[in-house]
Amino acid sequence: MDNYLSRTRGNGPGALDTDARSLPRFFCAGDLSQGATRDLPHAAAHHAARVLRLAVDDPVIVFNGVGGESDARIASIGKDHVAVRVGAWRSREAEPLVRVALLQGLSARERMDFSVQKAVELGVAEIFPVETRRSVMRLAEERAARRVEHWQNLVVAACEQCGRNRVPQVHPVCALPDWLGAHRAMSGEQRVILSPVAQGRLRDLSPPQQVLLLAGPEGGFAPEELEMARACGFTPVRLGPRVLRTETAALAALAAIHALWGDL
Repeated sequence: MDNYLSRTRGNGPGALDTDARSLPRFFCAGDLSQGATRDLPHAAAHHAARVLRLAVDDPVIVFNGVGGESDARIASIGKDHVAVRVGAWRSREAEPLVRVALLQGLSARERMDFSVQKAVELGVAEIFPVETRRSVMRLAEERAARRVEHWQNLVVAACEQCGRNRVPQVHPVCALPDWLGAHRAMSGEQRVILSPVAQGRLRDLSPPQQVLLLAGPEGGFAPEELEMARACGFTPVRLGPRVLRTETAALAALAAIHALWGDL
């Protein structure tokens, strides 16, 4: 596992200056060696040429999702493609101090999209979509694969927007009982399940190295799912006296985790 504390942060060595922070950023998988010319993915090329209306030799930032980023300039613009010329690489990172994985109960399309996008902006490291008893969305295998691809595209776009250089993975959809049966708690991992009827709060927990956050769908968790999660090491916590919507709960918890133990 990566050591988030050891990475370049803030205004330390390798940090971007103000001008660089304002440049358009594009994800480009694969080799980004200095001097290479690379075609941007179709969606990024469309955004660069048709939305931002960039021109040849305009400066941009490119990253391949595994850490760090590179200066680049637009090398050519065609009808269906945009190519960049890769410049110097730097080790700037924007990952949070506490690693958080999100286990999100499937919710309706727009709500799930919102949850995925904003969770990435709030620093989530990976996302596990899980089908629960009260999930509104039900996905057959082929539809599930298409939705995961859609969510992964949202993740990439969110990383481009928010300045992250490591792209979180959206895992295949899995039934909650199957997921719980297949994943044992890791050393240093704090497992948390959000429940409005819980007595505990996040601030009652010891500062963790990493968090596995389990958030329910629109109707919340069934009683047997809560018990199953508790048996698998999840601690129930509530987010104040109010009942939050599914697209609010996980995001509020992520913000609270980073405010308590992270970089907010």
